[in-house]
Amino acid sequence: MKRTYRVLLAKSGLDGHDRGVKVIARALRDAGFEVIYTGLFQTPAQVAEAAVQEDADAVGLSVLSGAHRTLFPRLADELRTRGLDDVVLFGGGIIPAADIAELSAAGVARVFTPGAPLDDITAWLADTLDERDGAEGRGATAS
Repeated sequence: MKRTYRVLLAKSGLDGHDRGVKVIARALRDAGFEVIYTGLFQTPAQVAEAAVQEDADAVGLSVLSGAHRTLFPRLADELRTRGLDDVVLFGGGIIPAADIAELSAAGVARVFTPGAPLDDITAWLADTLDERDGAEGRGATAS
């Protein structure tokens, strides 16, 4: 990684199952990311506001409730409304393969489904953020 990236992880809606997002949080932390976890039952607006407050480079949303076709697009809209077009939105959970293209069109950079290797998630996020920084000319430095 070119620098230490700040990643905000969230659970939106009524989904109270947070074991998976906590595993992702630990994997990202162990890979060198700074991780902020918002906790359960956050609205998309609350998650986007937290991304502003925390100066997040990326936002990861975990959805196991089946509400992914609502929550992801709303969060993408909330991020855009706040001028966070450069924040990488990614997520995971119980999401049918048939819905992933729709989420991508809504602004979700990548969706990881159950069984995705943690190393794949951390490597993808590091590469994606490094590429974003390079394209934006942020002058990232190694940490």
